[in-house]
Amino acid sequence: MNRKRALISDTFKVKKRRNGTERFGAVYDKDGPADIRSTLEYLMTLFPRKLFNDALPQIVLKHQLYSIHNDKTLVDKEVSKLREHGELLMFQLGFDAEAFGLVFSSDYKAKVLAGEEGKVTRATAEKFLEKVVSSCTDLSFSKDKMLREFLFTDSEITQLVKSGVLTVRDAGSWWLSIPNSGKFTKYFIKGRKAVLGMVKKSKYSEVLKADIEERRTTSHVKFDMKYHIHDIVGAELVESIPTTSGTMLRFVDS
Repeated sequence: MNRKRALISDTFKVKKRRNGTERFGAVYDKDGPADIRSTLEYLMTLFPRKLFNDALPQIVLKHQLYSIHNDKTLVDKEVSKLREHGELLMFQLGFDAEAFGLVFSSDYKAKVLAGEEGKVTRATAEKFLEKVVSSCTDLSFSKDKMLREFLFTDSEITQLVKSGVLTVRDAGSWWLSIPNSGKFTKYFIKGRKAVLGMVKKSKYSEVLKADIEERRTTSHVKFDMKYHIHDIVGAELVESIPTTSGTMLRFVDS
């Protein structure tokens, strides 16, 4: 197993949805398809662009959408539509097999090209964006597909790995990846652990969402607190419970 993929313990994995568990801000979608794109745009406003010197595209985790929209099947369907229309890209982030990152295609392409400015690998990266990213929704690619279908050479594949748009999955295959996203993963995992700790250490292992949103963040929490709350609620690491005092977050024992 790739060391990057072993960074996070089972405690942090996205859990299977429990029937009847309400989530804060849940939209019940009774009147038709929800505007998932608008929700993605909102969640992306919580992404700390300055933290990464605006070098990364804005990343949302798919399960964060579940903290807002009640119908998981509808969310998955609408995300698939956006991907098929070429508006959205999805990535296997590496720290959990069930955690998928979502990035708008235009943002991804712009950041890749900006990072390749002046480099000898730029032409190969441009070819990859045009021939693969713009037309294919696969999360990973085999060597045979890269060579025979997309007509890349072994040397060009090596350049793509060097550029960070591909990362090794196993012998002979690669994941589509976000260049320079290692720091994102590191900060995200530390922040998630710290915010979960805040909930667990509270009385009865529960805290009002409004209260935790207002807490001063520690050195381990570099993202907007709301970004982490949408994560831990959508991943069902905490339960979101409506009360007369507001939405309560309760730690879920694994």
